Amino acid sequence: EGVTAYLDFSTRVDFPHADTGLSSSRTMSIEICSDAFEASLATATDAATAAHICAVTLLLNTTGTTAQDALDAQVTELTTGLDTAYMLLSAFLVFLMQAGFAMLCAGSVRSKNVKNILIKNVLDACVGCMAFYFFGWGVAYGVDADGKGNDFIGAGSFFLADNTTAGGGAFTDWKGFIFQWAFAAAAATITSGAMAERTQFAAYLGYSFLLTAFVYPVVVHWVWDGNGWLSAWGETNKQAVIDFAGSGVVHMTGGVAGLMGAMIVGPRTGRFGADGKPNPMPGHNAALVVLGTFILWVGWYGFNPGSQLAIAGVTNAEVTSRVAVITTLAAAAGGVTAMILHYALYGVWDLIAVCNGVLGGLVSITAGCPVIEPYAAVLAGIGGAVVVWATGKLLLKLKIDDPLEAFAVHGACGAFAVIFVGLFATEEYVLQAYGTPWGKVEYGLFLGGSGALLGNQILEVVVITLWVSVTLGGFFFAMKQAGLLRSSAEEEALGLDESKHGGSAYNMEKL
Repeated sequence: EGVTAYLDFSTRVDFPHADTGLSSSRTMSIEICSDAFEASLATATDAATAAHICAVTLLLNTTGTTAQDALDAQVTELTTGLDTAYMLLSAFLVFLMQAGFAMLCAGSVRSKNVKNILIKNVLDACVGCMAFYFFGWGVAYGVDADGKGNDFIGAGSFFLADNTTAGGGAFTDWKGFIFQWAFAAAAATITSGAMAERTQFAAYLGYSFLLTAFVYPVVVHWVWDGNGWLSAWGETNKQAVIDFAGSGVVHMTGGVAGLMGAMIVGPRTGRFGADGKPNPMPGHNAALVVLGTFILWVGWYGFNPGSQLAIAGVTNAEVTSRVAVITTLAAAAGGVTAMILHYALYGVWDLIAVCNGVLGGLVSITAGCPVIEPYAAVLAGIGGAVVVWATGKLLLKLKIDDPLEAFAVHGACGAFAVIFVGLFATEEYVLQAYGTPWGKVEYGLFLGGSGALLGNQILEVVVITLWVSVTLGGFFFAMKQAGLLRSSAEEEALGLDESKHGGSAYNMEKL
């Protein structure tokens, strides 16, 4: 009864006892026996033991529980556990980016506004979580009671009340929620940096909630939900785009929202002189900027490789590993390019410019990281650094004050990244990472593609720009008309820390 052979052989599989009068809770560890393996068992033990083990195998097979079924079940269980653990760890890395944004923002503003920007960073996570729980997840991934969704917006699963699969039932996609909430919080934080040092706190709370509850989730639905009209993850869709980890979905959405806010709230007092030329308003702590940049870079290894959503299996492991390398190359190329560019133009080894170059490179690779070659990753990083510099100059010409260059880094580089995919995506990697959602493989124009993918990528850039500009631009305009958008001149001059947050972030006694 229940003989178990503990032998040094290959993988063993646990099976429940067949209906032989033994307790159903007991299990037996057995080897799946062929004739040759039974002979080897007999050599290692004795013929009676070997025959008994293989007889149990036969009994299990004849009662409907095959060894292969049990093995498949255990492999599935192991794969699910591994993929879930990987996705959760990736979500935690993406959430760590909030600390990176906090340090970057704190170092980039003047010392009198540090508490103000930091509380906004903390509340991006808190308000964003509530908004995404109430409405955001349902808008992004919810379906109707019949399991169907429409092209434009999700419907259902508000407050995580129902599952997002056909047939309804209790909500079960916990790993998906935590992963997507971390992305939503990142989009909101991008916006707050562009409007730093002169925006009322109530206005911030309003746009943070609106962005994470509605504006951003709609874009997520378009691109990442299987029902979305730009999605590559559902049925055949000739309009499908490649925006793997969200250069458009996350970074453009946050960046364009920040641009609209910066335009409507207006520049900081004194940012531009009477002649229209910008006056320097450097951040107060370069060390915090560097720390924030490194934290963000580390977090990006959850952002980009984690967007494969799985690690088990040869293909998933290969794509994930390649994405990590491609991401690193683009970041490094962006930093080096920014250093060379600013020294060539201004004769200065500019630390802040290098940090922005790294971030620009990271944003510029986020859309296409699984589908481009290493040389193209370097080109994307170089292009991102140039885009950050050129966009920053353009905004100053237009008298748009963006203290963290949030639109340059996230909005402009996000658009560049999405279009870059349409030029440099390789046929082999697209097939591996995406398959054929267009009905055939579509890939980069410069590598022999038809140009259809490039057209789709440009369409994504246009519709995200229009959607975010209209929705959040309208919100910011309404808040301005109501007198709720901008802090008073007195509060701004004193500093928002003293006027709104109980005092300076730096309380150092004189000795």
